[in-house]
Amino acid sequence: MSNTSIRPRPSSLRRIPLAAPLRLARPSDMWFKPATSVVVATAIPNLVLYSLDRLDLVMYTMAGSLCALYGHNLPYARRARTVAGVVLGMLAGLAASLVAASLTGSTAVLIAVGALLAAGQKLLCDATRIGPPGPVIFTFVSSAALFTPQEIGQVPGHLALTLGAGAVSWLVTVAPALVRREGPERRATARALNAAAAYVAEPGHRTRRAAVAAVHAAWQTLLAAGRPTPVRTALERLVVHAETALAAHPGDSAADAHLLREWAGLTRSRGPVPTPPPAPGTAAEIFGLDAERAALRPDGGAAVRALLHRLAPGSPLLPVAARTLIGCALAGYICSAVGVGRPYWAIVTAASLYQANVMLSWNRTLQRTLGNLLGVLVFAAVLPVARMDPLALIGFCLLFGFAAEALITRNYWLGSVAVTPMALLVLEYAGSYPAGELIGDRVLDTVIGAGVGFLAAVLVTNRRASGRVEQALAEAERARAHAVQTLAAAAPAPAALDAARRRLTGSLVELREAEDTAAGEWWQRALPQEAVLAAEQAGHRTLAATAIRQGMIAPAQENGAV
Repeated sequence: MSNTSIRPRPSSLRRIPLAAPLRLARPSDMWFKPATSVVVATAIPNLVLYSLDRLDLVMYTMAGSLCALYGHNLPYARRARTVAGVVLGMLAGLAASLVAASLTGSTAVLIAVGALLAAGQKLLCDATRIGPPGPVIFTFVSSAALFTPQEIGQVPGHLALTLGAGAVSWLVTVAPALVRREGPERRATARALNAAAAYVAEPGHRTRRAAVAAVHAAWQTLLAAGRPTPVRTALERLVVHAETALAAHPGDSAADAHLLREWAGLTRSRGPVPTPPPAPGTAAEIFGLDAERAALRPDGGAAVRALLHRLAPGSPLLPVAARTLIGCALAGYICSAVGVGRPYWAIVTAASLYQANVMLSWNRTLQRTLGNLLGVLVFAAVLPVARMDPLALIGFCLLFGFAAEALITRNYWLGSVAVTPMALLVLEYAGSYPAGELIGDRVLDTVIGAGVGFLAAVLVTNRRASGRVEQALAEAERARAHAVQTLAAAAPAPAALDAARRRLTGSLVELREAEDTAAGEWWQRALPQEAVLAAEQAGHRTLAATAIRQGMIAPAQENGAV
């Protein structure tokens, strides 16, 4: 293992950014997917309940409708399984909350249940890497249900409404497969091509890391997409070209940024996938991918083993779950003590803050607070109109649901400006509350939930984050050693060489993620930053040597030791 002894860097209190977390970014290239899906999945059950004059049941169908937010970055075969799992997870959390609400009216007990559910949902979502919007939707639903009057005999019927709306969400999220079944794979390939083009145009450590991650994600998407089709095979060849650009020496004519961007645009469009000239080594690459796909198919227990490993004692996810438990419980109890009638808002506010590390949690605290306070003003402006007619109420909820997904990828605080009035308007389905009371409670719960939640993030340390860096560093070195050993063989099989390269790429992506996460943690030992940098540089040299061996680039284009 590389020498990890370096000069310790300060790991206690650091300068806290104020402006950077609030800057707007470019919108996601697929923001419209979850935005339109959640609108359709919400409108169908809401209009059915409106026709039956039972809008008071919207909370239960909303739980199922919000499942339509998940899985849009996944190929359809995996998306179908993932969204089905999301619906079942939503059903389980809601069932626990409704049963607890029907058995006790103790606010203290309900807050404790809400905090436990929030911590469990955070842990499971992080362990399964479910992706955005993560656990906050589950926590929002289960926490709200805890403080909804309930009889035990009503629980099965209410869960049936959630399951029905969840089935609608499942259909909405997988229905595009009938029109464009390789859409997610095309988007992932386009991102890889654009990232490779960015590296070619501006070579550097940052752009290379981003490009390696994008290419790795594209391969993972193609592997998870199911059986090969002509379109997927063409996409695989395009990803090979992106890898070739990464392996080539900066400035080499084989790496044409303009051409890569042109292919990315054509790949993302609805027209045919571009057919570039075959890259050297493409046949071996595709053979290796087919062999890896075949090897992965029968191993159904791999995902379960990976999940259990992430949940095992010593996992760096456990301290974050502990932060969630303590922060949500304290926020709920303090809000209850000061007289807030809906302490679940404080629980949700605190739960929404916890990101991979303290610095990211601070960013989310600032974003959530600003977004919620501005969102309360929007709610005050639209409430009189929403109360004029039930259809107006439904329309505003759909509008804000769409706006939230359209804006949240620009910055979380901007999306929260739309989420907050939508969450407040949902209460109107069950009956009108004094506007001043709703606004005052929401402001108070935001301030308390954000303040107490971030305090818990600071006080509950996560020293295991640096341990994850060391484990990722060791795995990157093992993956590189395996790749070097494979390269040294007289005639390595294409599948073996390709699998070694893909393993090394994945380990470098994991190492970068682990280092970035640990760098934002406070109160921990110094990180082996020099060793991480050396491992990344050596790993990229080995990747280039592997590309040379596969014939993807000429040996003269890359110098240096393997």
